[in-house]
Amino acid sequence: MGGSVSCCISPGESPKIRRRQVELEECPITTAEDVSEDTGTYLQHISDRELPDELAQESNPSDHPRASTLFLNKSQTDVSVREKRKSNYLNHQMSPGLLTKKFSSCSTIFLDDSTVSQPNLKSTIKCVTLAIYYHIKNRDSNRSVDIFDEKKHPLSREKVPDDYSVVDPEHKLIYRFIRTLFSSAQLTAECAIVTLVYLERLLTYAEMDICPCNWKRIVLGAILLASKVWDDQAVWNVDYCQILKEMTVEDMNEMERHFLELLQFNINVPGSVYAKYYFDLRSLADDNNLSFPLEPLSNKRAQKLEAISRLCEDKYKDLCKSTMRRSVSVDNMAGIKNSQAVLS
Repeated sequence: MGGSVSCCISPGESPKIRRRQVELEECPITTAEDVSEDTGTYLQHISDRELPDELAQESNPSDHPRASTLFLNKSQTDVSVREKRKSNYLNHQMSPGLLTKKFSSCSTIFLDDSTVSQPNLKSTIKCVTLAIYYHIKNRDSNRSVDIFDEKKHPLSREKVPDDYSVVDPEHKLIYRFIRTLFSSAQLTAECAIVTLVYLERLLTYAEMDICPCNWKRIVLGAILLASKVWDDQAVWNVDYCQILKEMTVEDMNEMERHFLELLQFNINVPGSVYAKYYFDLRSLADDNNLSFPLEPLSNKRAQKLEAISRLCEDKYKDLCKSTMRRSVSVDNMAGIKNSQAVLS
């Protein structure tokens, strides 16, 4: 303090700064192009220091729209799915009169009431539970985390069976569990899709598997987080304790905290990723004969679809105008005025 030369102004005297220089030499984040005489050293944005696109897409399918979803890959490896596809093909070729699926014609158009912005709740929950079922059935191993182990953190006072970590749950059991949560908490179909995104992000980030011993708590944690992020009026943890009466608020809070830490607090779901999961769920439904309810297109429904389309188009135009208005600078405005004066 008060000396003419101190570690604050002499880098060579500070061992901390010397260590920092070694770290920067080992892990450089700038190049010669990043250094400017006016601005000094340019620090890259955190998004610029992420993994390359190819590696990120391969390891984090819940973050990038071009990466294939995990559940669709799991379902396509199942032999029964390929057999169903073959039987469907034979039915189309040999006995079209026995088909129950409705097809559009020149006089009648069949549409379901499920869209990307407003999916059908019941059908979406069925598809999400089927995706989770294939995750469990075709898992690579049994890697897990203690906080999700139902033996160590039971959801009810009932004794957990000894073979709880061996027997795979049926699709109906998974559907009944998720449907109970969604109906009791009054959650939306969009929340179900975001739940699946968070679930696959957890499996990727934490390098774990969803298996018979942890699937309930993983699904519960994903639903809990998705409802808080997606819905305007989120369900509180204590409300879930009213649904699962044997679970304590402290256990719920701890599970949510671990879930967020394993996600690295990345709860962002881009619209392109959401749309990819929606259409992949529809593909999964087609592969497993889970058809969405079809209804003939009436005049009333056609007018409603036209009104929704016009409303979305107007919102898109307004958004483009506001974006251009913010991006136009004073110099550009002067140039526009000069060009208008020349034209006039």
